[in-house]
Amino acid sequence: MNVLLVTLDQFRGDCLSCAGHPVVRTPNLDRLARDGLRLARHYSQAAPCGPGRASLYTGLYQMNHRVVANGTPLDRRFDNMARAARRAGYAPALFGYTDQSIDPRDATGPDDPRLSRYDEVLPGFDPVCHLSPARPQPWIDWLRDKGFEVPDDGVEALASEGDRPETVSLAAFLTDQFVDWLDRQEGPWFAHLSHFRPHEPFAAAGRFGGLYAPGAAAPPIPPSAERHWLHAALLAHPQLAAPADPVALARMQAQYFGMVSEVDDQLGRVWRALEDRGWWDDTLIIVTSDHGEQLGDHGLVQKLGFFEASFHVLGIMRDPRPGKARGVTVDRFTENVDWFPTLCEAIGLPVPAQCDGLPLTPFLEGEDDPSWWRNAAHWEFDWRFSALRAHAHGWPRNRVLERQNLSVHRTASAAYVHFGDGSSLAFDLAADPTWRTPLPDPAARLGLAEGLLQWRAEHLDRALTGMLVEDGGVGRWPPRD
Repeated sequence: MNVLLVTLDQFRGDCLSCAGHPVVRTPNLDRLARDGLRLARHYSQAAPCGPGRASLYTGLYQMNHRVVANGTPLDRRFDNMARAARRAGYAPALFGYTDQSIDPRDATGPDDPRLSRYDEVLPGFDPVCHLSPARPQPWIDWLRDKGFEVPDDGVEALASEGDRPETVSLAAFLTDQFVDWLDRQEGPWFAHLSHFRPHEPFAAAGRFGGLYAPGAAAPPIPPSAERHWLHAALLAHPQLAAPADPVALARMQAQYFGMVSEVDDQLGRVWRALEDRGWWDDTLIIVTSDHGEQLGDHGLVQKLGFFEASFHVLGIMRDPRPGKARGVTVDRFTENVDWFPTLCEAIGLPVPAQCDGLPLTPFLEGEDDPSWWRNAAHWEFDWRFSALRAHAHGWPRNRVLERQNLSVHRTASAAYVHFGDGSSLAFDLAADPTWRTPLPDPAARLGLAEGLLQWRAEHLDRALTGMLVEDGGVGRWPPRD
């Protein structure tokens, strides 16, 4: 069986037509959902890209993998999807990027260039086409060979995508590379297709830039009058505050929707390529994102803070084997940490002891409500590196940086946010799903806080805690069946 892992960077979980979005159209993702499993309440565990992807690739919550920013090293001791795939006999191929910084202990010295950039390749992957937004040179060279004038800067090149046909977009180029690679495969393969879109800059390629009229969607959720100091600080940041002009805000929304549809169109090319080669019914496909996008909700853009728009992402899986889920929607809380253990079980490997996530196997096999499944979703956000510029600190006596973080416990009816400085928020989502109405009941608030504490207690690092050194050996206890 082949394996295809697709990530669509910064893809909001509500931007699927099959999920009921009133404007954006995603026919190819809809098709995959009709033929597989769609996770309606699926969440990323951290933001921005580096932390979110660390959870996706390792199955670990941020409190355990400790990647807190783009550039935080990923500890080399952790297992990951690519390493597991190699144990199963695959040669995992990367198209795009993984945004994981190397462990400094693996550097060749202080002059190792990998210590100066965060968009390195996750250990275990073969970078067939390593193409990150910070280093899109292969795409830029390809465009110039076709006669286009393109800025040297990657962000500027992406911001000008609306000036060129969609057939030469970054997403089209990456899809071309993947499809060409498919023609060279003779046995079972494992590929990670990591698309940059619909990540900003908000500039949809070619015809997709005009696909949706500004103002076709409802305006974003406005910020509440009373807000936590972190929310107020984010609103005051010029790069994180949404446009104040309603026309500019509507234009931004329309471009984002266009980028969603453009990358969906490229996935249609991938589906057709698999069918043309006879691999559609022999390829396990996972599609998800590293985090969401505020898109103006609560007055913010990008991925940050505690609001749901930054962490609710798409999750679709199609297992081609007979008897697996077809056209099933899961309403239980699922998380990006679940993908690694799910993949392990699908390719015949034991789930690593490090994994915080749960295998989605029961849902794939038709069980709609396993009694042991979680009843809440969780995510974390750490902003210590912005705090470095605002606070005097001195380790070990001053622990101010260790207080620049938050954790969220989100149930079906409420959300609790606990900040590292001891403050907290609680929202009544049953009364108001927009995260603007405080939860007034002290007992309900206490129950949410206890749920968050229990979650942290259940997911402490278990690398060696499940072992005993006795009788001349080391082994996990209790022994596995």
